[in-house]
Amino acid sequence: MKGAKQTTLRDEVAVTGVGVHSGRNVTLSLLPADDDAGIVFQRVTADGSIERQVRADVRAVTATEFATVLGDAKGPLCSTAEHLLAALRGLHVDNVVVEIDGPEVPIMDGSAMPFVEALDQAGLTDRASPRRFIEVIKPVRAAIGDAFGELRPYEHGFRVEAEIAFDHPLIGKQDLAVDVTPDTFRNEIARARTFGFMKDVSKLWSAGYALGASLENTLVVSDDRVLNPEGLRFADEFVRHKVLDAIGDLALAGLPLIGAYKTVRGGHKLNNAVLTALMANTAAWRVVEAPVERPRVRGHAELAVGVPAAAFGPDVS
Repeated sequence: MKGAKQTTLRDEVAVTGVGVHSGRNVTLSLLPADDDAGIVFQRVTADGSIERQVRADVRAVTATEFATVLGDAKGPLCSTAEHLLAALRGLHVDNVVVEIDGPEVPIMDGSAMPFVEALDQAGLTDRASPRRFIEVIKPVRAAIGDAFGELRPYEHGFRVEAEIAFDHPLIGKQDLAVDVTPDTFRNEIARARTFGFMKDVSKLWSAGYALGASLENTLVVSDDRVLNPEGLRFADEFVRHKVLDAIGDLALAGLPLIGAYKTVRGGHKLNNAVLTALMANTAAWRVVEAPVERPRVRGHAELAVGVPAAAFGPDVS
């Protein structure tokens, strides 16, 4: 990636789907953008008029309990942005306008792969300006209860190391470490789906959440089995989705990161806390133009007891 140019889309592309929490049908369009535009979300009305727009960076995060929500002083603009953000950052899309006609990015199949396929359909093109990066030069750490996350210097590009522990016989302890490149994202991470537990569904429905959740867009686990007919896409799909979420949440740095992120029992709230701590400490990062990419992937899954979490609730998507 040394000397790489910024990218945008060659053509416009659109997807439609349902919001996992709102249950509403949504159309989302991805449009080319100019150099240094970054990722911009635009809420549009039924006639296509632009209602509001926000640039996707950490200052635009308004909530992290059930998903990553972006907005401004007027309130939320769109929810559940993390899977789309992960696809954009994972495939090295620097500049794009995201138009959305509803309150939530469609969940699609619960993974980032439908967005990867949409980006492949649109195609990417280089811009004239060089790509810029935020390089982590000092470690930054945050903790929430027994969960913690840390960004540290890493000279080989962007790396995510995730550990999870659930008191469930089908999940247990899992960990994965991956150097994030377009190839590793596409092959190792993008297809991992959001997951939840069947025992908590009725409680969330009664609270007005997970109204669009189904076996078509969520990996659902009962006490002793996976309820989705196709089963797991990876033996450790749960931790792979945590990596996917982390990539999406850290895309809100505003520029690609050069650094390694470690998350233990974390989720959206923790990812946001670590990124906020990084951006607040200007001595811990600098803007540069030259990473070296050396992809490496390793992982491990161990079925053991750990810390439980609620289905479709905080930090599960």
